[in-house]
Amino acid sequence: MSYHFGSLQSLCYAAVEHALERYLDAQQEALSTLGPDSTLEAVAAAFARPMMRALAAGGRDLAVLRIVSRAALDPPQGWDRFDARFEAIRADALGVLKANVPEVKIRELILRFRCVAGMLAWLALAPISAEFGSMSEKQLERLLVPIIAGAFRGTNPG
Repeated sequence: MSYHFGSLQSLCYAAVEHALERYLDAQQEALSTLGPDSTLEAVAAAFARPMMRALAAGGRDLAVLRIVSRAALDPPQGWDRFDARFEAIRADALGVLKANVPEVKIRELILRFRCVAGMLAWLALAPISAEFGSMSEKQLERLLVPIIAGAFRGTNPG
């Protein structure tokens, strides 16, 4: 372990980073299938799909996402290397969001996107996640996608 990672803490960081990379891969893959004519519900489902899978699966999958979510609250040094990945995922989503709510400025859409990401992390960390363990991924999708799409939709400026 010392030879490859230097310390137990470095090994833990490497494991968390690997889990984050897998999560981001799944999000990016789901979002890349969307077109500009996709609905807010479609972008909400694609963005949340990796988290909904983990919530439905429970066990190890959820435990790993909980660790990643905790680490994201106070990211370790070096996590800025993920900035380009976060930006690419956000860009995929923003194209669809802008097409669906053209009256909302990009800056506000980015804020909504970040709020939804925070909400998904909270779902993994909060005690409510235990309630989701008895639900299928489809049940979670029916429950969560309207909430996430609503956060993206917001209210029309008026």
